Amino acid sequence: MNSEYRFSLLIIHCLSLIKMDHLRKLIREVPDFPKEGINFYDITTLLKDAEGLRQTVDALAEHFKDEKIDTVIGVESRGFIFAAPLAYHLNAGFVPVRKPKKLPAEKVSVSYDLEYGQDTLEMHKDAVGEGHKVLIVDDLLATGGTAKAVVDLVEGLGGNIVGLLFVVELNFLKGRDKFNGYDVRSLISYDS
Repeated sequence: MNSEYRFSLLIIHCLSLIKMDHLRKLIREVPDFPKEGINFYDITTLLKDAEGLRQTVDALAEHFKDEKIDTVIGVESRGFIFAAPLAYHLNAGFVPVRKPKKLPAEKVSVSYDLEYGQDTLEMHKDAVGEGHKVLIVDDLLATGGTAKAVVDLVEGLGGNIVGLLFVVELNFLKGRDKFNGYDVRSLISYDS
């Protein structure tokens, strides 16, 4: 690798870090929400910033732009915000994964454990076909339970997971550990 090429890669990496730092500053931290001791990372302040929203969608698309994705899946509800424009950007279809009783046609469902109970997600049975290249998108990777449930839905229908994309990742909850062998990307991470 010649020195000019290495220098170009270094410049691109530095510019990317500057953009991510800018996006991080657009996310509002709300202490003690929804309960005492929890630090909530509120993306609504990022969403209302036109440049920040554009940069977020562009950054999410960057790694997978040459993958020929068939379907981008958005997880209810904040995943929809990023998945739909990302699908448009990648020339792919968009599929919503919803909470129970929201989808009208034949569906598949999966239940998964939460910290204090269980939850269920559903997807139309015809949303993903055998061999479809699928990208899963959500706003947040915390413990990984929700994203793992979506992986199970997609693979149960024969889809191939190309990657999982998140705007924010809470590293200290180790959700990424559920996805060994998968390409997991997040734009902004927090260690506490």
